[in-house]
Amino acid sequence: MATIRFSNVAKSFDNGKVTVIPDLSLEIADKEFVVLVGPSGCGKSTTLRMIAGLEDISSGELYINDKLVNNIPPKDRDIAMVFQSYALYPHMTVYKNMAFALKLKKTPKKEIEEKVMWAAKILDIEPYLNRKPRALSGGQRQRVALGRAMVRNPEVFLLDEPLSNLDAKLRTEMRAQITTLHRKLQTTFVYVTHDQTEAMTMADRIVVMEKGEIRQFDTPQKLYNEPADMFVAGFIGSPQMNFIDARIVSEKGKLKVVFSGCSFAVPKNKSAVLEKYIDKDIILGIRPEHFLSRDEGDVSDKCKMNVVAEISEMMGSETNIYFDLSGKRHIARIKTERKIGAGESTELFIDPETAYFFDKETTKNTFAVG
Repeated sequence: MATIRFSNVAKSFDNGKVTVIPDLSLEIADKEFVVLVGPSGCGKSTTLRMIAGLEDISSGELYINDKLVNNIPPKDRDIAMVFQSYALYPHMTVYKNMAFALKLKKTPKKEIEEKVMWAAKILDIEPYLNRKPRALSGGQRQRVALGRAMVRNPEVFLLDEPLSNLDAKLRTEMRAQITTLHRKLQTTFVYVTHDQTEAMTMADRIVVMEKGEIRQFDTPQKLYNEPADMFVAGFIGSPQMNFIDARIVSEKGKLKVVFSGCSFAVPKNKSAVLEKYIDKDIILGIRPEHFLSRDEGDVSDKCKMNVVAEISEMMGSETNIYFDLSGKRHIARIKTERKIGAGESTELFIDPETAYFFDKETTKNTFAVG
């Protein structure tokens, strides 16, 4: 069992002059796979290093299994950390790298061999046990780093951007391997990345951070479908959500969204919340994949936009179209196999049911605070 709980934790550097984490409260459940995401400098790696004991806590309390660990050294926390750089000993074989921590603990030789072979089998690195790191690929080295952590049988796995040095194909393969590993080990995983695709595909829950604060902590589905604010909405999803200046008006007792010469009726299930925005500016959010083309069936009941493609990217069965709207560049990802040339006019359609509405002043999702 391994739960992790931050209670009003703050972290400062330079004698308190620079605050990285102002006030963090967070609870991670036993056996959960939690991913910390956010832009560079948001505090996600610092948070991970505080769990590991590699960074002191300036104030607040950190508990692992309901045990206060603020002053407990890293070696006594029963955690294992996998770094971006692999941190393997170049002069040792794979076997010796994986066995090293156990040898320091004076673990019996037979037990070391059993644990190393067990981890090597799970990670499919048995053929490489007698090789040195320089003879391995990046993906193989990362598996060795994972194996070195596994043999210690820790209660918590901490992974700090472990795939960032790998190419796209290897990252995809390693994502699947780490997810499978978590399922087999049934251990708490805390994973840091700036790549929201990794977060969405691997996590049970995701912590979205900005400037040391949690903007939202929820399942990947909730973050995608119900973002708390524009920051989360823009960070989760690729390509990122389009934000369009719009206005809510009332015509003959019905609400409409008006923007850039276009308009559509507010869906009935959203009218009650948006009534307070009548004759007020609002931010309309449309995900690129929620735009439709005429090739996608009956679009007669959808909001039509005529746009000029500034850039067109063929992606097989889908096409990314970049277009200008009121001086801002937006992107639509539509299902069409027809090549749309740069400068060509095309029709895009919006299903009002897929639209998001954000308060222009607070940037909050109106239905998250409604």
